[in-house]
Amino acid sequence: MTTERVNPPALSPPTGFSHAVVATGSRVVFLAGQTALDAHGEITGDTLPEQFARALRNLLTALRAAGGTPADLARVTVYATDLAAYRAHAPELGRIWRRSAGRDYPAMAVVQVVRLWDERALVELDGFAVLP
Repeated sequence: MTTERVNPPALSPPTGFSHAVVATGSRVVFLAGQTALDAHGEITGDTLPEQFARALRNLLTALRAAGGTPADLARVTVYATDLAAYRAHAPELGRIWRRSAGRDYPAMAVVQVVRLWDERALVELDGFAVLP
């Protein structure tokens, strides 16, 4: 698979995402929404950064099980129950992302939602990847 991150100079410089990702490969992996669920189906972590780290780990675990790596991610959507809190924690969430997934950012969006399936969940991540 090859990916090309496209960040046109006519748009504001991206921080923690790419404006576009051109992915060429032979397999597309659609990743279901992941929250901070542990192996027993319980939400772990009381803070947004704790839950974000677990949700990202869960997303990457599913991706790796399908044969992919973080560099294969083409798109990720983050659903947050409190956008102001997400923005307040953005520097820490960025560090968590880079530590877990590196600096090859996919195209991303953050969307505020009223609530998630599990009422204790503060954040959910889904996305898709393109594999060779």
